[in-house]
Amino acid sequence: MKISVIGCGYLGAVHAACMAELGHEVIGVDVDAQKVSLLGSGRAPFHEPGFEEVLSRNVEAGRLTFSTDFADLAGAQVHFIGVGTPQVDGSYAADLTYVDAAVTALAPHLGEHPDGPTLVVGKSTVPVGTAARLAEQLAPTGATLVWNPEFLREGFAVQDTISPDRIVYGLPGDADLAERGRATLDAVYADLLAQDIPRLLTDYATAELVKVAANSFLATKISFINAMAELCEATGADVTALAEAIGHDDRIGSKFLRAGIGFGGGCLPKDIRAFMHRAGELGVDQALTFLREVDSINDRRRDHVVNLARHALGGTFEGKKVAVLGAAFKPDSDDMRNSPALDIAARIESQGADVVITDPAAGPRLREERPYVTVADDAHAAAVGADLVLLLTEWKQFRELDPAALREVVARPYLIDGRNALDPATWRAAGWTYAGIGRP
Repeated sequence: MKISVIGCGYLGAVHAACMAELGHEVIGVDVDAQKVSLLGSGRAPFHEPGFEEVLSRNVEAGRLTFSTDFADLAGAQVHFIGVGTPQVDGSYAADLTYVDAAVTALAPHLGEHPDGPTLVVGKSTVPVGTAARLAEQLAPTGATLVWNPEFLREGFAVQDTISPDRIVYGLPGDADLAERGRATLDAVYADLLAQDIPRLLTDYATAELVKVAANSFLATKISFINAMAELCEATGADVTALAEAIGHDDRIGSKFLRAGIGFGGGCLPKDIRAFMHRAGELGVDQALTFLREVDSINDRRRDHVVNLARHALGGTFEGKKVAVLGAAFKPDSDDMRNSPALDIAARIESQGADVVITDPAAGPRLREERPYVTVADDAHAAAVGADLVLLLTEWKQFRELDPAALREVVARPYLIDGRNALDPATWRAAGWTYAGIGRP
């Protein structure tokens, strides 16, 4: 099939490349000419394991192209919308500017397709009610709208696209349109469905709620274990042992039960806030008031690490050097959106510390985008002469550091493990003062 993907950021570019990998002819459209040029040459504009290989392979094979011109979408039967929905400045609301602009620009190029119904597929995370509104807007074109939320994890995006744990179709209320949409999208995902991946057929509203409900649950689980970490620090208990014990209960599970500096990135924080905002608009804001505490706990973790660092340095950051290991919001990514690591580093620097940051993937981007930040090539370079080392993103390179070798370059062997990613006994045996989150 010939497919278009509108929006070539993290979601759209990965989806476009993976659809080409499935054998479709794909064109990605984006207003950013520089990004389009980079993608068109087979080079990735962001770090994502395995993505550049899939991208370059399909560009070279001629199955995948990119453009800034919506007229180039002509002939595509299926159009995916994968643009961003950031948080509105000064509000918890989701900004739908890019979604609305994509639909408006796409509409003139829609019409009957010789191979069957034209399909528009929404993948962006939007407030419930958006799909129904867009379906009305698209109705005069004859295209059918299906909402097909994405469930990508950064660091595993290619795997999650090619072999997702579930596929959700939000279908229109009209039975004939719903059947047309289902059949066409089944054809797109034929190879995925052949893997017996669960496919759930829902209405628009349910499909829109699936992604934000899932992210809200994950955020709640993270903030829950961080709240337990606060209690563990007050009582001398060990949150890692606590998490392991409750994680053996299969009703709870062990995933997302690692205490630390909290969640960040371009999805969880803005999604739970947009969810709360939309609930307020619908008059059911009390249903999601617990998410305010989830958000608050998450913010407190950043404050907590700054306070730990200040205490470790004798009550002041003035004249002290701090090495920060990590800038991305999670490992295997160069995404620094709402990064707890960068936020903590900035707070410490603003209070007088000399901060040096290193990150295997985000470091080069940080140098380019924020030239005023001191960036080192690796952990050893960052730690030279440091009075304090903070591990804030749990990259494999940091988890495998030799504490004895690192001790040789620091001014003072004091480490705060903001991700509970290291073995305290190993580091203490090497002469370090080790402080974790919620653990003795």
